[in-house]
Amino acid sequence: MDRERVKYVLDEKEMPQYWYNVLADLPEPLPPALHPQTKEPIKPEDLTALFPMELIKQEVSTERYIEIPDEVLAILRLWRPTTLYRARRLEKALKTPAKIYYKYEGSSPPGSHKPNTAVAQAYYNKKEGINRITTETGAGQWGSALAFAGACFDIEVKVYMVRISFDQKPYRREMMRVWGADCIPSPSYQTKSGRNVLAKEPDCPGSLGLAISEAVEEAVSRDDTHYSLGSVLNHVLLHQTVIGQESKKLLEKIDEYPDVIIGCVGGGSNFAGMFLPFIKDKIDGIHPGLKIISVEPASCPTLTRGPYCYDYGDEAGMTPLLKMFTLGHGFIPPPLHAGGLRYHGMAPIICHLLNLGLIEARAVNQLDTFQAGIDFARSEGIISAPEANHAIRVTIDEAIKCRETGETKTILLALSGHGHVDMAAYQAYFSGKLKNYDYPQEKIQEALHSLPKV
Repeated sequence: MDRERVKYVLDEKEMPQYWYNVLADLPEPLPPALHPQTKEPIKPEDLTALFPMELIKQEVSTERYIEIPDEVLAILRLWRPTTLYRARRLEKALKTPAKIYYKYEGSSPPGSHKPNTAVAQAYYNKKEGINRITTETGAGQWGSALAFAGACFDIEVKVYMVRISFDQKPYRREMMRVWGADCIPSPSYQTKSGRNVLAKEPDCPGSLGLAISEAVEEAVSRDDTHYSLGSVLNHVLLHQTVIGQESKKLLEKIDEYPDVIIGCVGGGSNFAGMFLPFIKDKIDGIHPGLKIISVEPASCPTLTRGPYCYDYGDEAGMTPLLKMFTLGHGFIPPPLHAGGLRYHGMAPIICHLLNLGLIEARAVNQLDTFQAGIDFARSEGIISAPEANHAIRVTIDEAIKCRETGETKTILLALSGHGHVDMAAYQAYFSGKLKNYDYPQEKIQEALHSLPKV
């Protein structure tokens, strides 16, 4: 019976054939990226040392829909469309009148949403004759996704993995090796950026900003190499919109529409991929009351504590300046286990929408997120990645509010990936070794002093 149904699926023939580009529908234009040296709006030719031209075009395009190449669709079909679940057992455990749905991206080969863009980026690089790519990774989900995509298109991949995650998550780096990628801890002695940091702090745990600097430095020093980014940039968010488009189509089939959409954010691509296909309805006034909640770690509170201004995307100041909420490009985050959320900045699109009041942000602490993930696993069965547990925490909070008010809201959760190779983090939680990390006010002042003058 339908009232007992928990899984909703699309046929492969119903997969999205186009990516949705929110730049076509923003009520105010996105602030431009600036050249790191001249501070002038960046030009397409300034990016050709890093990215293939098709991705550069997508970065600035204002076309509402961009066709997904057949070669990309052929690989996405290995796991897409992904399943939409009704969390009936969680609803019962919470005694909530809310209806909770979650779109699960953990069924991809690397176990997360990341290959939605990794496959596309590898394809466009191969099409332009590039056979080698460098990149960074935090928790290792992006690195493993690009390694998988590199194997699909016979591209050599080198990954600079944030050192603390390299140590905490050994099986993610082994996944990369299985798919043929080279994974090294960052900071490393292989780049000037890494050596500079290690000279000052030999035991530096690393940061995504620093790993980006290393990957970019190597890419620009070699004619045969491009750089690939797993989040933040417009074209990355674009590729992830298959998540939201599938979710929207599935909900339409059962005559549902979310009152609340919730997802975790580090750079922002996973959650943006979910909510961007819905936000047009809010902008157009079709669903003006739609609540969209971005959830981040309290120890790396970019959206909730950082100023909205121009900053570099990397520690060394080699990348374009992006207008975003930021904790300062030199920020080294504490070693929380949600390595994919330890980024000093955020996707400019998400920051712009937050600044316009179209979405909101919340910060939650590490211990609460793990308990939420355990509660979710004990009801729904899925052991989520530490990053996704942040979104689960707020989903549970919103469902409890419905229990208290008696409201029957429909909640849509973006569940970005599984935690099968993150069990050391759960082990730390059960052994009592996991702790919360504070973000002192003085760190915000440090960030303000380090921001570039624009």
